[in-house]
Amino acid sequence: MKNGKQPEKGSSRIFSLTVLFIALCGFSFYLGGMFCSERDKIEAKDVTSTTTKAVASPKEPTVSALQIKSVSFPECGSDLQDYTPCTDPKRWKRYGVHRLSFLERHCPPVHEKSECLIPPPDGYKPPIRWPKSRDQCWYKNVPYDWINKQKSNQHWLKKEGDKFHFPGGGTMFPRGVSHYVDQMQDLIPEMKDGTVRTAIDTGCGVASWGGDLLDRGILTISLAPRDNHEAQVQFALERGIPAILGIISTQRLPFPSNSFDMAHCSRCLIPWTEFGGIYLLEVHRIVRPGGFWVLSGPPVNYKRRWRGWNTTMEDQKSDYDKLQSLLTSMCFKKYAQKDDIAVWQKLSDKSCYDKIAKNMEAYPPKCDDSIEPDSAWYTPLRPCVVAPTLKVKKSGLGSIPKWPERLNVAPERISDVHGGSASGLKHDDGKWKNRVKHYKKVLPALGTDKIRNVMDMNTVYGGFAAALVQDPVWVMNVVSSYSANTLPVVFDRGLIGTYHDWCEAFSTYPRTYDLLHLDSLFTLESQRCEMKYVLLEMDRILRPGGYVIMRESSYFMDALTTLGKGMRWSCRREETEYAVESEKILVCQKKLWFSSNQTS
Repeated sequence: MKNGKQPEKGSSRIFSLTVLFIALCGFSFYLGGMFCSERDKIEAKDVTSTTTKAVASPKEPTVSALQIKSVSFPECGSDLQDYTPCTDPKRWKRYGVHRLSFLERHCPPVHEKSECLIPPPDGYKPPIRWPKSRDQCWYKNVPYDWINKQKSNQHWLKKEGDKFHFPGGGTMFPRGVSHYVDQMQDLIPEMKDGTVRTAIDTGCGVASWGGDLLDRGILTISLAPRDNHEAQVQFALERGIPAILGIISTQRLPFPSNSFDMAHCSRCLIPWTEFGGIYLLEVHRIVRPGGFWVLSGPPVNYKRRWRGWNTTMEDQKSDYDKLQSLLTSMCFKKYAQKDDIAVWQKLSDKSCYDKIAKNMEAYPPKCDDSIEPDSAWYTPLRPCVVAPTLKVKKSGLGSIPKWPERLNVAPERISDVHGGSASGLKHDDGKWKNRVKHYKKVLPALGTDKIRNVMDMNTVYGGFAAALVQDPVWVMNVVSSYSANTLPVVFDRGLIGTYHDWCEAFSTYPRTYDLLHLDSLFTLESQRCEMKYVLLEMDRILRPGGYVIMRESSYFMDALTTLGKGMRWSCRREETEYAVESEKILVCQKKLWFSSNQTS
C-alpha cells in the first residue's frame, strides 16, 4: 500500500511546482510591463523638460494642473504694519540676553504664523524714485520720530514737512559721508580702480556709507539688527540702498566665507575684543584674502578722542592694544591709519596660517577641516581662524579680476559646484540675457526708474542680476540653504546675496522690494514649503505697486493665480521666450490698499 501511494504524492508535488512556475512567470511579466511603462513615463518627462522650442503634442499624456479653492486673505491689524516675523520684538522675552542673541532670527512655528495681509501705514505713498530717493523719502512711509529726535544732531536724517531728508552725516563723519569716504579712499587706493567691489557695513545707521559708495562702483550690504534705532534697515531700503536685518551674535552671518572685499564699522558699538574676539573672527571669515576691515570710532585715535567717550585714556589704550593683538593673531596686518580711520588687511600669505596651525597653544586656533567655512545658515560662530585654501587665494584681491571684468569671468570656486564650469556660466549668462530681454517686453517697467530694489529669490550664478547690471536697480541674490552652494560664485562675480530658506520669513521689513523674481521655486521647494506661506511672505516684503515675476511649471500656474487673487494682486499669464507648454510666466502687481480701520 505504501508503494502504491508514493507516485500520487510525487505527481502532486510536480503539479504544484508547475502552477507556481506559471504564476511566477505571469507576475514577472506584469512587473516587467509596469517597469517599462514607468521608465517610458520618466523618459517622456525628461524629453519634455529639456526641449526648449517644441510644443507638447496633444497625443501626449498631460498632468492636470494643481487646483486649490478660492481664498481671500483677511487684513492684519495696523499693529503689524512693520511686522518682521523672525525678529519680532514681541517674542524677544522668550530668548536669552547673552550676547544679544534675542536679536537673532527666531521664527514662529507654523501654528503661530500670520495668515493675513499687512497694511501700509496711513498716508503711505509710492516711494520717491531713484536717485532722488537716496536723499529723501516720505515721512508717512517710515513714520519714526524716535530716530529723528535722537540722531538729528548727528545729521543722520532730518524731518522737513512731509519728508525725511538725509544730509549724509554720521557719528564719525560730521563733515558728511562723501568727505569721509574721500579720506578712506586716500588710505585704500584699491577703492578707486575696481579692485574693491563688494562691502558690508555692520551697524549701518541709515546706510549713508553704502549709499555714497554706489556712485563709486562699490556695492554694499548694510547690516543692522531690529533694535532701538527704529528701522535702520527700513530707512536704507526706502532710500533704494541694499540692506538686510542681522547681527553678529552667536550665529554666523548668512554669507559664505571669503566673500566681501571690505568690511566697515563706524562706531557700530560691536564689542570687538570681548568673548575672545569671536566677532572679529566672523569678519575674518567673510572677508576675502587681501580684503580690508575699516574701523572708525573707539578705540581708534584714542589720544585725541577719549574725553568724549566717557572713559580714560588708559582704558582706551588698553582696548586698542588688545584689538591690535587679536587682529594680528588672526592674520590681519595694519594697512593704514589717519585721524579717526584705521584700516587692516586680511593676509593671504600661507606662512601666517601655518604658524597658527603649528602652535598648539595659539589663540585663536586654526579651524580644523571638519568645520565647513561656507556653512552659514543657523551655524554657530566658531572660535577659530578659517585659513584660506589655494582655490580661495586665487579669488583674493589682487588675483581676482577688477570690476567690471570680474562679472564675466568664471571664478575659481565655480569648480566647487557640482557640474560647475566656465562654459556653464557662459551658457547661463546667455540664457538670462535672453530671458531678461523677454521680461522687459512683458513688464515694461523693468529697466526704468519705477523699479529699484530687486530680489532674485532662488538664483544659481546671479545670471538674472548680471543681465540687469546696466539698469538703475540693485539685486539681492538669494541662494536656498537647501540647494547647491553657488553663493560664493555670486560674490566672486562682484554681486551680492544671502542664504535663505523660503519656509521662513526673510530678514527684512515689510514693503521693501519693488520686484520679486523666482524661477521654478515651487517646483524645487513645494515639498518642503507650503505655497500659501511663501506667497504671503512675498506680499509682506513687496511694496504696494510692486511687481512679481514667477517663472514656473504650468502645473502650478492655476494655484498661483488663485493665491495671487486672494492677496489682491492683479495677475496675468504670459508665455516664456520660447512659448513652451510646460512652463509659463505669471506677472503680478500688488495693489495699494489701506486698512479698513484707517483713512487714506
